[in-house]
Amino acid sequence: MNRTTVAKPHTIERKWYVVDAAHQPLGRVAAQVAQVLRGKHKPTFDYHVDCGDFVVIINADKVALTGNNKKDELLYWHSGWPGGIKNISREDLREKNSARLIEKAVWGMLPKGPLGRSTFSKLKVYAGADHPHAAQNPEPLDIKKGK
Repeated sequence: MNRTTVAKPHTIERKWYVVDAAHQPLGRVAAQVAQVLRGKHKPTFDYHVDCGDFVVIINADKVALTGNNKKDELLYWHSGWPGGIKNISREDLREKNSARLIEKAVWGMLPKGPLGRSTFSKLKVYAGADHPHAAQNPEPLDIKKGK
């Protein structure tokens, strides 16, 4: 008789992956990175346990914005004060802080709450090609093309 195993935090083995985001569409990179951060690519995936892997994204400043979402789609936030709503286009955010653009896209695809925050903490994004995580020996993660 087969038994169902439940993932425990102390039994999870985590790997490190590196993703080159140069000339890749933002949404495709974010969707596949979110899957790896959650651990959905593993046979031991469990919805209520953070069983994902670490992901390092490099070349965030060269990520592709396709279609009209460069200038048409705005990202909003509020300072909390009256009249404190602010916005920025995706293209302007990529020029100002390209790592934040990818972080916002990945965060939108993760669950909100304590599980999502612990999952999101395993994401490392860098604008250039260099990163300080060479000691972890990250494996390259290939971004799959669409249909």
